[in-house]
Amino acid sequence: MRIEWTKAPVGRRNFLKGATALGAAAVLPVGLGSRAMATADGTLRVRSYGDLQSIDPAFSKGVIDEEIHASIYNKLIQYKPGREWDWQMDAAAMIEQGDETHIKFALRDDIGFTNGFGAMTAEDVKFSFERIVAEETESPNKPDMGPLSHVEVTSEREGTIVLKEPFAPLWSIALPYITGNIVSQKAWEAAGGKATTDPLAESGPYLRDSWSPKEKTVLKRNPDWKGEAPAWDTIEILPIDDENTAEIAFEAGELDFTRVSLGSVARYRDGVPNGGTLLEYPSLYYAWLGMNLDHPKLQNKKLRQAIQHAIDVPTVLEAAYFGAVEPSTGIIAPGLVGNRPQSLVPPQADFAKAADLLAESGETNVSLKLDTLNKTTFTTAAQVIQATLAQIGITVEVNVLESGAFWASADNEDLQLVLNRYSMTPDPYYATSWFTTEQVGHWNWEQFSNDEFDKIHAEAAQLTDQAKRDEMYRRAQDLMEESGAYRFLTHEATPVVHSAGVVPALRPDGLALLRYFGKA
Repeated sequence: MRIEWTKAPVGRRNFLKGATALGAAAVLPVGLGSRAMATADGTLRVRSYGDLQSIDPAFSKGVIDEEIHASIYNKLIQYKPGREWDWQMDAAAMIEQGDETHIKFALRDDIGFTNGFGAMTAEDVKFSFERIVAEETESPNKPDMGPLSHVEVTSEREGTIVLKEPFAPLWSIALPYITGNIVSQKAWEAAGGKATTDPLAESGPYLRDSWSPKEKTVLKRNPDWKGEAPAWDTIEILPIDDENTAEIAFEAGELDFTRVSLGSVARYRDGVPNGGTLLEYPSLYYAWLGMNLDHPKLQNKKLRQAIQHAIDVPTVLEAAYFGAVEPSTGIIAPGLVGNRPQSLVPPQADFAKAADLLAESGETNVSLKLDTLNKTTFTTAAQVIQATLAQIGITVEVNVLESGAFWASADNEDLQLVLNRYSMTPDPYYATSWFTTEQVGHWNWEQFSNDEFDKIHAEAAQLTDQAKRDEMYRRAQDLMEESGAYRFLTHEATPVVHSAGVVPALRPDGLALLRYFGKA
């Protein structure tokens, strides 16, 4: 059985094509002057790797926008800062799951929208959620809402979320992430149903004060916010694409918080300038080498298995990630349901076994093309893979592509080997979404098609039994690896640094929850 919400978001590919162009160039943003410490004037300054794209949750392009949305809007529940995935109340005074398809909620009575749009009501929740899944909205985030049917309003501040079928990721993705943001129905309808880059009405602890494209987004404390007061009067979000540039700004005292490059982790472990602190978090990203099952050169399973066993993952990670990350066991990261304790193929290469498998395949004079994005991490990994495959007699040509050409590779019939990296949310269904049969030709670049895998993906998202889900998602990754189309590499890592005056509030994957940042 396949269900509509497993389809890839419409805008995701277009976003990825342009992702490397977002944010500032490798220079400090205009107006960022020299300071002894960024927090000296009572303003928190943080770095984002890209610039604001949309202020409308229905058209958010991901984490870059959500860092702002989560501060200026409210959700029924928000992610809870910490090392383990959990949620906490936000706009909801009460929320409970009555049965597998009904979630009752009651709103707080002290949340109001700006610009004269009045108190937040259950009608606003209904409008916000239902517009995400409405066909006419064409929201790229529709899959995150899963099988949402509608929201039944039972009183001014009470209602029931009604699902067409059970959906476990409701609590880990739909409600606490992008699609959970509640907007003002009156404000959006008055504006024709859609916002672009200027807020129509806000309700959170912060208000967006200003936005200078490619330079700075400024958030100011909301004077009408009745919840727990945020620690900072002002937050400045500076789009700096290059991590090395961000590190220079941090060390000059011009930033209070930034992700840093993996190559700098060893240096920061020895000490962070200005009394700062290094925090190391795991990541939900997953990187792998994929093999196109439909390409004539890769239809021999024994050959694909030989390639799996000939790639030495620790060597790849040492060279490309400076040894600052761990090998992955699949597409589902540690800490999530479905993470496998170990992969079927050990991370270390077994050249003898690889040579035997190559001999059994009967293939000789094997030459393959490996596509990779033009980023140092990936080109370095590709060169290591090229060298290790050469040890069993396989010749690899590394084909380095710019962002636009690379993300169009899924439609390229000549795709053979590819180094790829996808983002994740804290539920395994999001990872398996991209490898179903219906994703062949879209995000399933390996053309992997397996009926059992498709069934697991459709059914596991409906279960509330986490032990059963864990078993099913582990099996799904076994099927991927058994196909010979995948050599899993790493989930990467999220190292961040913060200044001495800041108490950061981070998700378990190291991403910032700005509204909860405190002062030391």
